Amino acid sequence: MVGTVSQAVEQTPTEAMFCADEASRGLGIELVEHGAGTAVVRMTVTPAMVNGHGIAHGGFLFLLADTAFACACNSHGPVTVAAGADIVFVAPAREGDVLVAVAEERVRYGRSGIYDVSVRRGDEVIAEFRGRSRSARGDGRERGTGADGGSHHTRDDTGGRHTPDDTGALHTPDDTGGRLARDETAGETPGTTTKESR
Repeated sequence: MVGTVSQAVEQTPTEAMFCADEASRGLGIELVEHGAGTAVVRMTVTPAMVNGHGIAHGGFLFLLADTAFACACNSHGPVTVAAGADIVFVAPAREGDVLVAVAEERVRYGRSGIYDVSVRRGDEVIAEFRGRSRSARGDGRERGTGADGGSHHTRDDTGGRHTPDDTGALHTPDDTGGRLARDETAGETPGTTTKESR
């Protein structure tokens, strides 16, 4: 008897992530194509996406661009999330418009990357988006979590949240631009405690 061998088609990291993305798929966003550092997604503007001015709400345009960004930056394999993003709305979109978002990787460095996304209606640019990505650690730890499961985030006396970056500098949401200087003489960052000083 001759048997057939069925080979399961393995999903790419982008396909696996998109299949699990209920938010994007629930809005009718389709993954049109994808490759290493690139992705194309499509969405039709529905009546529920139109704001009080009769144009597509900017939040939906951002979501479309962000979905293309997510598909492109997750194409390389490790779980990757947005570290930040900006959008410029160039022209209004309206109910019934079919919008296509094309994401392209500009650069990857360490666990970070920069991606540009153009949202278009045909040949007309509707919005331009730039996303900054951050991949999960290779050792399986999620961003901001230490080997012992504890958080890498620290708090100062005012309760402001500080987040370390690759240089060891801390960032906090405050009026000074968020960057705290490293204390070069003590070898530690203000607001943190080292084992030696406990």
